[in-house]
Amino acid sequence: MSSSKTPPDVLVMGEVLVELTAPVPLREARTMRLSCSGDALNAAAAAAAAGASVALVTAVGDDELGERIVDFLERRAIDTSYVLRRGEPNGVYFAGAGGEFVYARSGSAASKLGPADVAHAPWRDAGAVLVSGITQALSVSCAAAVDAAVAETSGHVVYDPNFRRRLTSAEEARDALRRVAPHAALVTPSCPDDTVALLGTEDAAEAARAVRALGARAVAVTMGASGVHVAADAVVELPPADAPEVVDTTGAGDVLAGTAAARLALGDDLLVALRAGVAAAGRSLGGPGGTGWLAAAA
Repeated sequence: MSSSKTPPDVLVMGEVLVELTAPVPLREARTMRLSCSGDALNAAAAAAAAGASVALVTAVGDDELGERIVDFLERRAIDTSYVLRRGEPNGVYFAGAGGEFVYARSGSAASKLGPADVAHAPWRDAGAVLVSGITQALSVSCAAAVDAAVAETSGHVVYDPNFRRRLTSAEEARDALRRVAPHAALVTPSCPDDTVALLGTEDAAEAARAVRALGARAVAVTMGASGVHVAADAVVELPPADAPEVVDTTGAGDVLAGTAAARLALGDDLLVALRAGVAAAGRSLGGPGGTGWLAAAA
């Protein structure tokens, strides 16, 4: 494991998944490509590409796949000082043509994280802390770890609700949002996927007002090809970025959140950080997976 002498600009908590993808529907697949993915990895890699020093707080299996994950992180300039090795297996997901996703992550190493496991990370000193609803949904102990981290940090807390119906209920996800929002400098729900389930609306402006009412200082509601609705001291509509040929939409929201967290930590104001996030998310559509095409800071 590598180590850092100073706190990172961005500290991310979440699970890295072993990714197995096939170019055909899963029921027809005979061979699969092995890689790594997951919302936390996608966001951390985007933050590093945007010019920030980044560390990931997670746990991986104490096996060959765990070694592969650590190597994957380090090759993307992500500090692995806070990656624990555990006896449990790594979470896995299978992806097939047409947007098929099947997850096998119950009981994974990262799902066992709790407040004591993450207490050694420099939450108070990081420039930004990025967490998501997916991490909270992995287990009761993971939810408690996220709560403890955001309560301790003195930097920018960026929160992506990332509602996943296969992981949690809408009611539990709403409670998770309510707990984090008062600590958050920026919340990035997607519309309509997050906003309908968690806020009961398909209207981006109404959703943003609801999240701000929970205590978040700023909200960026992502609307795909319709751009981003930003609500902070003022309301601004950001257009979508020009995208290359769309290869894969996986992880675009993670890339936006990671890039914005990086730029906030490095001193950009909110709109500058979000414009960078929108641009990076647009470029990410041109590559496979969540880290297939990450824009450099320039």
